[in-house]
Amino acid sequence: MRPRRDGLTGGGIPYAGRVPPNTPMTTFPGPLLGLTVLDLSTIVSGGITTSMLADFGADVVKIEHPVGGDPLRSWGPFAGGQSIWWKVMSRNKKSITLNLSRPHGQQILIDLVRQADVLVENFRPGTLEKWGLGPDRLLSLCPSLVVLRISGFGQTGPYRHRPGFGTIAEAMSGLVAMTGFPDSPPLVPPIPLADEVAGLTGAMAVLMALYHRRDSGRGQIIDVSLYEPLFRLLIPYVTQYHTLGIQAGRTGNVFPDAAPRNLYRAGDGTWIAVSATSQRVFERLAAAIGRPDLPEDPRFCDNAARVRNRDALDGLIGEWMAARTQDEILTRLDESGAVAGPVYDVPRILRDPQYAARENIIAAPDPDLKEIRMVGIIPKFSETPGAVRTPGPRLGEHNREIYEGRLGLDEHEMAHLRTEEVI
Repeated sequence: MRPRRDGLTGGGIPYAGRVPPNTPMTTFPGPLLGLTVLDLSTIVSGGITTSMLADFGADVVKIEHPVGGDPLRSWGPFAGGQSIWWKVMSRNKKSITLNLSRPHGQQILIDLVRQADVLVENFRPGTLEKWGLGPDRLLSLCPSLVVLRISGFGQTGPYRHRPGFGTIAEAMSGLVAMTGFPDSPPLVPPIPLADEVAGLTGAMAVLMALYHRRDSGRGQIIDVSLYEPLFRLLIPYVTQYHTLGIQAGRTGNVFPDAAPRNLYRAGDGTWIAVSATSQRVFERLAAAIGRPDLPEDPRFCDNAARVRNRDALDGLIGEWMAARTQDEILTRLDESGAVAGPVYDVPRILRDPQYAARENIIAAPDPDLKEIRMVGIIPKFSETPGAVRTPGPRLGEHNREIYEGRLGLDEHEMAHLRTEEVI
């Protein structure tokens, strides 16, 4: 990593000990202080990668087209005239405008690359090459650069030139075919799951590449598709089909390989999740519902038997749940050591003491709303915690800081770039 401005080596530990109680999180920039990231991506996948890096101190410079910027800015709902998606996803980032289809814009990107550690892009494969900005050229100019490329189907293969969106990746990963109930159509996730998982995978991959660079001094190109990270999570299903001829299908809320695991409706209409997929936990659940005899029943004596007799077991558990309120059920199961929890929506999350204790929801300063609540920093670091330092920036908010402060352009040159519609 490049030297830190405070003299410490990038990736080092700037603060000894734990964060003192009640200390503002803005005091602690995180373990990636000194890392410079150029974010050329749009919408969600690359934005998740750079959001994770920015949360932990990386200097993320978001490069947007001068007209309209990242399309994520147009995703509603809106608060203070800006997209909620944008405010959260682009926190801790800086925004500059740059038209990469113009030769002058391409040269400016090269100048920025010379000062950067990481470049993230999620254009359709071939787009950077069309502009003369392919990774091979960028690495020839800056051999230590790490280039993360996210695309629908990757940079190779017969589908590489297809446009890629998360919904298509989710469908083709195998996940959607398994999601839903046996008598229902397949279901796509209600969030851009493929983009988000690809973004997390990209963040992990960047850190692995930086670890390699620490010893070799060399950067590299990382190729992440939208469908493969989800496919990687379908751990046994290819093997079980190829080896045993077992094809995974839609099973609703049950887990086909262990039981009981389901959602059960309480007598007050709320829902409770239960997972008792180990023998000891099942024994605790059986005792909690007043049926300590169940582990001795041949139908439920071990996991294989419970899977075969899943419907009968779910019926017994569901009947017990239906006669009680959620609070009664959770109290009983908690006392017994069984594993269960309520099905939350956002209002319930906002009232939950565990979320509060973990600072999973934070109040961040916002120039439009004075303060905005959003998801907090995950994961937690004892020595170098991350922080939300700034809200999602206005389009081109940091043009002067980056172009004048880092590239040394003067006001006359800036005006010329604006006239050329480069920025």
